Amino acid sequence: MTEILLKVRKTLILLILILFSSRLNAQEYEKILRSVFDEALTDTSAWSQLRYLCTHAAGRLSGSPASFKAIQFTVNALKEAGADTVWLQKVIVPHWVRGFEKCSISSGILGEKELSISTLGLSVGTLPGGVKSSVIEVHDFNELRELGRTKIEGKIIFFNWPADNRLINTFSGYGGAVNQRLSGAGEASRYGAAAVIVRSATQALDDFPHTGTTRYPDDVIKIPAVAVSTIDAELLSIWLKKDPALSLSLITDCKNLPDTISYNVIGEIRGSEKPDEYITVGGHLDAWDITEGAHDDGGGCVQAIEMIRIFKKLNINPKRTVRAVMFMNEEISGTGGKTYATEAAEKGEKHYAALESDRGVMSPRGFGFDAQGERLARLQSFSKYFVPFNIRDFDAGGGGSDIAPLKALGALQIGYIPDSQRYFSYHHSANDTFDQVNIRELQMGSAAIASLIYLLDQFGY
Repeated sequence: MTEILLKVRKTLILLILILFSSRLNAQEYEKILRSVFDEALTDTSAWSQLRYLCTHAAGRLSGSPASFKAIQFTVNALKEAGADTVWLQKVIVPHWVRGFEKCSISSGILGEKELSISTLGLSVGTLPGGVKSSVIEVHDFNELRELGRTKIEGKIIFFNWPADNRLINTFSGYGGAVNQRLSGAGEASRYGAAAVIVRSATQALDDFPHTGTTRYPDDVIKIPAVAVSTIDAELLSIWLKKDPALSLSLITDCKNLPDTISYNVIGEIRGSEKPDEYITVGGHLDAWDITEGAHDDGGGCVQAIEMIRIFKKLNINPKRTVRAVMFMNEEISGTGGKTYATEAAEKGEKHYAALESDRGVMSPRGFGFDAQGERLARLQSFSKYFVPFNIRDFDAGGGGSDIAPLKALGALQIGYIPDSQRYFSYHHSANDTFDQVNIRELQMGSAAIASLIYLLDQFGY
């Protein structure tokens, strides 16, 4: 009996020691995360970098002079942050140029009104004299089919289906409306339309047209395509109800130039124990030519650079190699992310995880993980370390378009999730400016990202 009691006592002591040691370890991790947040919240490096991108390299669409200025700046920023290695990765990118654009409506009953428009990326331009025709309003592609070629041929199609504001997740609302922008021109062309004008894909009611890419199937004639601000979309719809015979005049001289060479910008901290396993954190450096690209996605880029700076400043030595990547050409055709994954596969690199910040830099809410079951539960266990910072959402989800090609290499996909309610007020519009970013929200996001990568590297999944 005495021998049994001794064994029980030893077991209890061992359990107490294990629990005590575990608590000491937890306290150490908590202390490190506190230092990460303290550093991010008291340093203005990311703020200054974002200011430069927005004011000196606005409109940095792939192939543009501004994009090359942004590339050189981020190379220097990564070096200053202390990255062990910084390099450029060549990427073939499209080179589309907007040029002049003007759109107006004319009614014998209501008068004339110039509309606030933005030509859609990859659109063709009009002939030098422009396009002038009557307008047909439709709300989905089924209406096109019902109207048919007889009623549509030679007309200008006005796609007018708003984002569903009842959806709390603004990305879901955007997803339900964006197809008219992506595919509207191609679908209308099948029925002989002369051009399309598309309601901006945003929940906001404002006078900023929100641009973005349009795509043409190979079997259609390419026709001009523009986005119109939501306020002017409402006005055009009202005018059409009062005067269905009104006409719309559109002139654009955008051009699709030959593909050109650009670059992803990559900086890394070499891993101390598993240097051949990679964790990628990134955003896309390109931004639409009508915008400063603060939320989409200059902020995501500087948060990746900030992760490198914080790790170096606090002497955090990751086990795995951690990379900050500024992807080029996310907005038009995603060749930056595809090139990065292709070269990684060719080199036989093992990509452990990848995080993308491309949802704006509002207050952090948490992260979405492309995982389930025990793996998701393990990742969700990190949430306890973020409670003091009011970051609580650790859910199943995904990453982003630039890191998506890394999934084939086994990389866990992670999306940084800030509060989304204001994001589509800025997205792809001239309203996406540096002064729309709150420094503390930017800093909190940087700290959250750096902290998650630290824990992921320490604990694994």
